[in-house]
Amino acid sequence: MAGKVVLHYFNGRGKMESIRWLLTVAEVEFDEVFLTTREQYEKLLSDGALMFQQVPMVEIDGMKLIQTRAILNYIAERYNLHGKDIKERAMINMYSEGLLDLMEMIMTLFMSPDPTAKLANIESKAKERYLPVFEKVLSGSIYLVGGKLSCADVQLLECTLMLEEKFPAILADFRNVKSFQGRMTRIPAIGRFLQPGSKRKPQPDESLLKTVREVFQFNIPSK
Repeated sequence: MAGKVVLHYFNGRGKMESIRWLLTVAEVEFDEVFLTTREQYEKLLSDGALMFQQVPMVEIDGMKLIQTRAILNYIAERYNLHGKDIKERAMINMYSEGLLDLMEMIMTLFMSPDPTAKLANIESKAKERYLPVFEKVLSGSIYLVGGKLSCADVQLLECTLMLEEKFPAILADFRNVKSFQGRMTRIPAIGRFLQPGSKRKPQPDESLLKTVREVFQFNIPSK
């Protein structure tokens, strides 16, 4: 490996948080460079570090990777969290894509001036579209695919914790998912990540919103 992994993003969850989760479970140490000014962002642009002028960006194995799903797939492949064959990878990717779609709905709430209606939509979709899928597959299974920990399991844990922050009782009717969550939190690396003082980020707030506005120089409606 060419040096330590370095993450370039805001000091908040956003699209980088799933990457932090996956690196943590793979037990890969990483440093973080937080974007706080427009000048930092422009420096990354002028250096050619951002292929599509986007973050997150991750320096790993001598590469500068962008695009969240590409980064997650690389880490999953690199650290044996992506199934044993092409069929398992297809299943893992399907679960992951669904979870990332749901998490993106949650992570963008802080940019909405009135999140109430969006919250109701997220809760409805989580209960009717997403959680039933995982409740069924976890009936009698420890992990989602192949009886082995994968990136999809990590993302399911992250997603359920995000949902419970907004809807504390949402897993009441999904006992298999709740049991899965409990098993996952007993993994030592995850247990450490859930402790205060770890690199896990809190829910976004007005301070993060202000920084995003300043760095990207666009107007996100105020709450």
